[in-house]
Amino acid sequence: MATPSPLPPPALPGQKGPVDALLEQGPLALTTRRTEARFPDGNRLWKVELHQNGNLLASWDAASGIAQRQSADRLWSPGNAAPLPAGSYRLGAPEPWGDDLWFDLLPRFQTTRSALGIHRCYPGTGCICIPSRADIDALAGWVKRADLRRLTVVN
Repeated sequence: MATPSPLPPPALPGQKGPVDALLEQGPLALTTRRTEARFPDGNRLWKVELHQNGNLLASWDAASGIAQRQSADRLWSPGNAAPLPAGSYRLGAPEPWGDDLWFDLLPRFQTTRSALGIHRCYPGTGCICIPSRADIDALAGWVKRADLRRLTVVN
């Protein structure tokens, strides 16, 4: 008898975009973090995550910086293709950016880095890059509907 394939993990309740019932259940927090996992080309996998009351509602794959610059100075060297520095950011509403979307990120700490944001791209050069159009659209829906205005880069 063949061994059955494992079932895929259950979908997160907010993965595809805003859910009215969740919007009514309390404040939301948006974070991003660097993981130990890698994309097939060697770039580090990041996660953009939406939380509510300690529960994970959505998790989108992302990249920040290029593979060769993951250990570069993230705080004081603009244009060096390093990942986004850890800390708290003011998150702008999604805006049209060509055929895509741009979310402005303004650091709430001292840094010489500028022109930071979230957008759809891959690989990244220092912003938070979400490769999937469906994922960035879902994130945009949450940012607009929940009026999210803060992003915390955890690590």
